Amino acid sequence: MTTRTTYREQREEMSQAMAAEVPAGLLDGFAAEAGRLDGIDFLARAPQVGEPAPEFALPDQLGEEVRLSGLLGDGPVVLLFYRGEWCPYCNLQLRTFQAHLDEFTRKGAQLVAISPQTPDNSLSMAEKHELGFPVLSDVGAQVIRRYGLAYEVDGQFRELLQTTGIDLDAYNGSAGWVLPAVGTFVIATDGTVRYAHVRGSWTERTEPVEILDLLDRE
Repeated sequence: MTTRTTYREQREEMSQAMAAEVPAGLLDGFAAEAGRLDGIDFLARAPQVGEPAPEFALPDQLGEEVRLSGLLGDGPVVLLFYRGEWCPYCNLQLRTFQAHLDEFTRKGAQLVAISPQTPDNSLSMAEKHELGFPVLSDVGAQVIRRYGLAYEVDGQFRELLQTTGIDLDAYNGSAGWVLPAVGTFVIATDGTVRYAHVRGSWTERTEPVEILDLLDRE
């Protein structure tokens, strides 16, 4: 696996490895929940193309406040909503975007990622995956809610996560068992949404090349 491998290629490799290592019952449970969430039209709840992107001010992995309006003074923002460092699909996507960071920088765009996890966990993720862009902590999930992406993990799926050792109270603090539908937004310097991709299934992600092509057309 190389740093230039696409997210989808890496996902397929990971899926094959999981099929050989993870009990089929667990995989079936995760697949069923991903399918259920994918039936929810989170995109319809999110800011639409041409609409203003909700402002935010959140701490990065070092505790420094980052404001959307401040970022937009330096160029368009590519905003990635992810679930947390415990999610292997999130790790794949963020590493794949990191591999293209220089290309985004040359186009004047800035990568920013947001999750409900605490700053300590965001720092751990940024260091572990050598991320060179801000990883923001939306503890309490207020920004995630303003972007229309929030949902509560409960019932059988909460039990399923707990059986695998994933305790969202430990990762998210006061956000608890609230997660975002995974989404990618491109926000222009005037503060409007230029691109929005949101899926309930956490396995489906935007590829960096799709966003780079969009930036070329702007």
